[in-house]
Amino acid sequence: MQKVLITVCGRAGSKGFKNKNLKIFCGQPLVYYTLAAAKLFAAQRPDLAVDIALNTDSPILVDVVSKKYPEIRHVSRPEELCGDTVPKMAVFQQTLSAMEKLKGETYDYLIDLDITSPLRRQQDVAGAFSVKEARADLDLVFSVAPSRRNPWFNMVKQAGDHVEKVIESPYTARQQAPACYDLNASIYVFRRDFLAQNTTGILWDGRCGIYEMFDTGILDIDSEEDYLLMEVIGGHLYQQNPDFKAVRDHIRR
Repeated sequence: MQKVLITVCGRAGSKGFKNKNLKIFCGQPLVYYTLAAAKLFAAQRPDLAVDIALNTDSPILVDVVSKKYPEIRHVSRPEELCGDTVPKMAVFQQTLSAMEKLKGETYDYLIDLDITSPLRRQQDVAGAFSVKEARADLDLVFSVAPSRRNPWFNMVKQAGDHVEKVIESPYTARQQAPACYDLNASIYVFRRDFLAQNTTGILWDGRCGIYEMFDTGILDIDSEEDYLLMEVIGGHLYQQNPDFKAVRDHIRR
């Protein structure tokens, strides 16, 4: 049986949006939506041995999680991994190492689910994992949404006293330009050995694949404005879309 570690990572505080990981979203703590998605994935894949770990330096976040999900393992984040410029891969590696020591076994994959991307459909985690599972040549798969702008067609950069297209091209219609995607930071699926052996913290050291998610619902919460907009979108999707509602309804009562 293959072994999968799901990580849920959140620092205490935030310079961009204070205490964003502790926010209440559509009536529930924000982190519960991510844990519900993780639990739903585990239920969908009984052929896998799935563990879930919370990596944080926030005792408040630990308390919020343990009240409803006491079985979730807590990996304490050291101070040196709490800075603004620390690559998130270093946090994944710390969690992987700690959990493998605790369990006395080696995982095959690590899936990271971001706390600040609560709007996942019930099939999204399983879908991203299936892409990686089917592609042994890929080191990681991450979630994306179709980009609303294209650097070959309708994006510009500052060039001294004027602007220029980001990438010079002959395209006269957006449909001619190569397809582009926004990384939405919601789901990462790593091949365990690639993650464990990485020394740079750079995703692009590996061979990458993508899993395309629903566009409008995937706005990463990094400001008060993001949060307010996401609650409006979330309220609509939970009423109108059964795939999003299934994740919300999977939050433990």
